[in-house]
Amino acid sequence: MSSERRQLSPPRPIKPQRDLRTMVTDHLQGRSLDLLDEAASRRRAAFEDGRWEEYRREIRDHVSGSFGDMPFGHQGGPLQTRAVSTHDLTCCHVENVLFDSFPGWQVNASVFVPRGDGPFPAVVIPVGHSGKQFDNYQIPARAFASAGYLAVLFDPPGQASEKQTGNDHFVDGVRTFLTGYSANRYFVLDALRCIDYLETRDDADLSRGVGMTGVSGGGHTTLFSTLFDDRITCQGPSCCINRMADHPVGDLYSPCPEAKWSGRIRAGVDELDVLLAGIPVPSLYMAGRRDEVFQIDWSRALAGEAAEYFRLANAESHFAFFEDDAGHAYTLAQVRQFIAWMNRWILHEPDRPVPELDVSDFPMMPYEQLKCHPTPEQNMFTLNRSIAESQTAMRPARRTTEELGTLVGHVVGEAAGAPTQVTHWQQSSPFQVWSQTSREVLATVQDLEIPATWLEPIPEFHQPSSPVVLFIDDRGRRAALESWAPPARLSRMLQRDPAVIYPSMLVPDLPGWGETTPALVPYAMAGWGSMDRLTAYLSCTLGDGILAIRTRCAAALVRHLIDERGVAANRIILVGHGLGGAVALMAAAVAGLSLGAVVSWSGLLSFQCLTQATEYDWPACAFLPDVLPHFDLPDLVRNLPMPVAVFNPLDAQHRAIESSQAEAILAQLPPSVSLLTDCTDTDVISRLQDLMANVTERPLAVSDSLCGYEAPVLRSPTQKPRSEGRLKSG
Repeated sequence: MSSERRQLSPPRPIKPQRDLRTMVTDHLQGRSLDLLDEAASRRRAAFEDGRWEEYRREIRDHVSGSFGDMPFGHQGGPLQTRAVSTHDLTCCHVENVLFDSFPGWQVNASVFVPRGDGPFPAVVIPVGHSGKQFDNYQIPARAFASAGYLAVLFDPPGQASEKQTGNDHFVDGVRTFLTGYSANRYFVLDALRCIDYLETRDDADLSRGVGMTGVSGGGHTTLFSTLFDDRITCQGPSCCINRMADHPVGDLYSPCPEAKWSGRIRAGVDELDVLLAGIPVPSLYMAGRRDEVFQIDWSRALAGEAAEYFRLANAESHFAFFEDDAGHAYTLAQVRQFIAWMNRWILHEPDRPVPELDVSDFPMMPYEQLKCHPTPEQNMFTLNRSIAESQTAMRPARRTTEELGTLVGHVVGEAAGAPTQVTHWQQSSPFQVWSQTSREVLATVQDLEIPATWLEPIPEFHQPSSPVVLFIDDRGRRAALESWAPPARLSRMLQRDPAVIYPSMLVPDLPGWGETTPALVPYAMAGWGSMDRLTAYLSCTLGDGILAIRTRCAAALVRHLIDERGVAANRIILVGHGLGGAVALMAAAVAGLSLGAVVSWSGLLSFQCLTQATEYDWPACAFLPDVLPHFDLPDLVRNLPMPVAVFNPLDAQHRAIESSQAEAILAQLPPSVSLLTDCTDTDVISRLQDLMANVTERPLAVSDSLCGYEAPVLRSPTQKPRSEGRLKSG
């Protein structure tokens, strides 16, 4: 290609150092694996140095802090027990009862009472991500009763249980990210309140504690319950433990969000750590040789590590591993193993015979005979909503600029005195597009590469006082610019009037948006999976939500424009569209500068609305971990030390909000805030042009010339554009 033809050719995307399609998942996975490796080293050192009790306390403290208030035992409220029905079986009789976990949140317990006089030792069986009517649960419960153990079986929130309304793991569980408390608290407290209920029964002998066992999600509930309640004498988690480096981090699986609470990986709480933090509680870990989820090689490796750590804690006899010839299931073989384990640790009768068990002895009960019909009024959604309301009520309406920056910085991971920076910037040669020039840019922030389009007016229309618009769009830069989309119109590239304002514009694809949208991984094909959920959940466990990462990147681009491009802070207009609006507001807060203006366009009006609406239409990445204890978007709108504009704010269901409702939510807006509801793109463009005019009229804060600006050889500005389209000057 001749040099003349190359000069006329539009700029091509700058070749990145990494594949942009896998960059975000690689980044999150790599950081997670590094932290898990560090946690493994700390764990090893703690046990080898005899500091395992200190290590155990740290794990328990982190879990307790992440779960929040857990009222059980002496701190638990009234159970409000209500009998529902009874049914006689050959080996036992079944009592269906309801009682409170959190106030008004009911446990639907089926109690399998052995034949005989009692009192009987007891076992609690949390159901996994399923329902108690299935064979993995009702058959073991009946088998335990046949061996003389009173068994309590209860459903989890959501899944195939009776507790559906407001308890969807992926819809309602992720809401808890905003308030900062793990959704796991709702599973675990139910199990602990089962023990409270057992203490009220004359036919239950809790003098030597209780056993707890469950498969899959029920095994997880068992493990975490053991960290809270010393009434649990022994535990039997089944088909539920592995190194997170194998699953779900290593295989990029999207499990339910209750296992992915904020900062879990950052705190070094692997699955093995949850098991070890239960020491010295005797623990029987059971696994299926043909388990397609928790692969047997993973379980064997973890069991070997666990046995070694129990030995180092002088509790070698308190751990055992049973490898079942089964899949992802709780079989009668496992029941027999756990009966023997309870005989040993609860009854102190290790030689007590364990009966042979045959599945034909336990015909399935009809589902109707296990139903308790819990009331749906209280659920994960309503309980988390109440927490969000309390957090909002505790926040002051006014914040100083410094307070606001510190709070937002804490949530998005922007450490005071260590601002995130652009570490590498590449740009192509300019290409004239009528009255603008266009460049391809590739910026690097914290090892994340950000492709961008950089528009600058040609020399005839460039003014030192012209604004620079940083436009962040959650649809990506192509959607923002292609086919005369609003940001493209804002550039005025088709005009030639020297009297109008021609802005410079930087339009990036922040991590996970546009060209950096993560490529599909296999587990995202499942009905509960998606790349949005994968990145949102994994980043949450890092304590670094993907929205926080985007905010730091946006703030770094602002600083780069000021420090390296010579743009005055008060010439920068930071505009965010969709979730880019939340990013723009937060980036403006952590940048610590008085920008020309910040704009949220068709953006989420508040994070709290995601906790209030029964349905929502925003992606999982919108649920910024830990935000509501510290601030919400209306706090930023009211308190940012710069002009703020909110155009066409949207509610939880992605619908335009009426003016009166928006004003009520934003509350007591200062004169520096503009609010325009239910508006068209043309309305917004006009308002943005007004903002550009206001910015241009202000005195320069610092030199506003673009450092390194190249005046390219350009085509004549009188050359006719291909399109006859025009946008009138604002």
